[in-house]
Amino acid sequence: MPCACFAGLSRNVVLLAVASLFTDISTEMLYPVLPVFLTQMLGASGSILGLMDGCAQATQNIAQGLSGTLSDRVRKRKTIALVGYLLAAFSKPLMGLSTGWMDLFGARMLDRLGTGTRSAPRDALIASSVGEKDRGRAFGFEGAGDNAGAFFGPLLAAFLLSLSQIGIRSIFYLALIPGLLAFCMVLFVKENQEAVATRSRLGAGPEQFPVIYWKYLLVTALFGIGGSSNAFLILRTRDAGVSLATTILIYSAFNLVAALVSYPAGYLSDQWGRRALLLVSFIVFLIAYLGFAVSRNIMLTAGLFVVYGVYQGIARSVGKALAADLVPTDLRATGIGWYSATTGLLQLVASVIAGELWDRVGHAAVFYNGAIFAVTGIIGLLILLPKGTGNGQALSVRRYRG
Repeated sequence: MPCACFAGLSRNVVLLAVASLFTDISTEMLYPVLPVFLTQMLGASGSILGLMDGCAQATQNIAQGLSGTLSDRVRKRKTIALVGYLLAAFSKPLMGLSTGWMDLFGARMLDRLGTGTRSAPRDALIASSVGEKDRGRAFGFEGAGDNAGAFFGPLLAAFLLSLSQIGIRSIFYLALIPGLLAFCMVLFVKENQEAVATRSRLGAGPEQFPVIYWKYLLVTALFGIGGSSNAFLILRTRDAGVSLATTILIYSAFNLVAALVSYPAGYLSDQWGRRALLLVSFIVFLIAYLGFAVSRNIMLTAGLFVVYGVYQGIARSVGKALAADLVPTDLRATGIGWYSATTGLLQLVASVIAGELWDRVGHAAVFYNGAIFAVTGIIGLLILLPKGTGNGQALSVRRYRG
């Protein structure tokens, strides 16, 4: 049975999943140390930290949309993805070499530019490397690699910092290694030129997207405006009295759950339909956010954070698979890119709103706000996306044009 579950995954999908594992190890190694490095070693204020995170998120989101469109037009998905992997890898040691916050700011923007540049072309490569009936499990497998990297990265950083001869700057230098390993994995990917070039047109663009795709982006926006940064989950966990070290372990456990859920979720979306799985993820999000709003119990808060990983694992893999389902083959990278950009930009807006609520209204207000928009997203999903949307069975975008 396990072999049957993994049937349909191509060599390309495996290589890209391993690449995602390495890239997230590289990125998440810096998660526990970047704020400390910026504020304590480079002397920047908390407002500079917020500015940097906001600009980094915006840079990544814009790059995702633009790189998807570019890769569809020039038909060089692998090449553009490789550029992104290389930029992100070499930005890590550049961060470690920073002597002031402006240096770090520039290196951080380069990192997010690279991450945004590679994402949509990579996802288009995944979509074109499997049959339509296996698309969900392919994105689920890649998502499992990504979330597994997010689990191992902080643990690796914590272990390295426990060694007396390893300082904070060394973490940035060592993060180059998994970044380059990811680049090497993608070198072995074989681009399916026929899948890219079948209907490509120089003038093709977002105006060619079917109506159902725009409805899906609207649902994504309605839900996403309440989905703030996971940093607020971390702060809420600290509110409950959890130590910093334990909070990092809980965060790692959250990523582990997301990794374990991602592939089964993609597999089930191929069998049961993407819409049904997305609905499950929205409901899990709603339950978790309501729980965070009312809970002050350490064990319950920790449990909610880990359960929230179920939402993360489903949404990441199934959301992209559905975006790929709803656009023509020649616009696949563009469609996935603008879906990812919408998700990221709305998270940026949601995080700004959450920050204001956190400071001016109350900590619980962040999560009540997220729950309200989760309900809005659930209603939008049920009304705007017909039952059977993304049924995982030889989907034809012609069905969705009107």
